[in-house]
Parts: sequence; structure tokens; C-alpha cells
Amino acid sequence: MIIGLLVLLVVVVAYVIGLYNSLIRIRNQVKNAWSQIDVQLKRRHDLIPNLIETVKGYMQHEKETLTSVIEARAKAINANGVADKSVAEGHLQTALDKLLAVVENYPNLKADQSFATLQEELSSTENRIAFARQYYNDSVMNMNNRMEVFPSNIVASGMNLKKESYFEIDVAEKETPQVSFSK
Repeated sequence: MIIGLLVLLVVVVAYVIGLYNSLIRIRNQVKNAWSQIDVQLKRRHDLIPNLIETVKGYMQHEKETLTSVIEARAKAINANGVADKSVAEGHLQTALDKLLAVVENYPNLKADQSFATLQEELSSTENRIAFARQYYNDSVMNMNNRMEVFPSNIVASGMNLKKESYFEIDVAEKETPQVSFSK
């Protein structure tokens, strides 16, 4: 009987250790996923000054648009935490979209090789950000699920783990653009 209790105790302890280790792995996966987003956001932030400098020469009358991109970039760089970064990056994306829409009025700028290269790099970076965001949100969902499901929720509360926030799109970014063919 004592041997049976000892075996049961060893099995329970091993199970709790396994849960603990799996929660640590998931938490580290979320941290890694966030660092991947951070790397891509930094890449985008580093591309923007070159884009602004290229555009500046062509767009003499669009100072407000350029200023809004510069200010949004500064706020995005200084944002802390997932929620603040989500909002700041949404505003930066909106400002960049407006800038790229205004570029349509400048055929010489669109034909400029430096601008075309920067625009392609920015587009590639946006795709990387989207993939990194999806991986991060999947990792957060996995972690949050594990923290809420019995019995791992008991181990998670003992570790003082907190639910992670998703990297969500700003409301303005969710709006579907309206297409009109009227003249």
C-alpha cells in the first residue's frame, strides 16, 4: 500500500513537472513570437526615413502627409507593450497608406527607381509583419488556452502567469476600402 502511494505521488509530481515545463515552453514561444514582430516593425521603421527622403523632393505640397507619417513612426517606435504597439502601428499603417495614395498623383515619383525599391521593400516587410503577427497570436492563443484548461490552470496560477494580449489590428485598418468607378 505504501509503495502504491509512493508510485502515485511520483506520477502526480512528474505530471505537474511536465505541465510546468510545457507552460514555460509556451511562454517562451510567445516571447519569441513577439520578438519576431519587433524585428519586422524595426525593419519597417528603418525604411520609412528613406521613403520620406525620396518622396520629399517630389511632393512639395504634401507636407502634412509627410509630417503625419513621421509623427506616427515616432509614436510607434516609442510605444511599449502589445496593446500600445498595436494602436501605434495601426496609426502608422494608416499614415503610410495615405502617403502611398498621394504618391499616385506624382507619376515621376512612381517611376523613380529608388522609390520603387523602397516601396517593394516596405511591401515585403508588411507581409513579414502579417506572418509574424499571425504566429504571435497563435502562440498567445495556445498559451491562454493552456492557462485556462484544467489542470494546467492550477499550475499556471501557481506560476503567476498572466494571460497575454493579442496583437490586434486597429479599427481604422479593418475598414474595407471603398472602390468607385464614377467620374
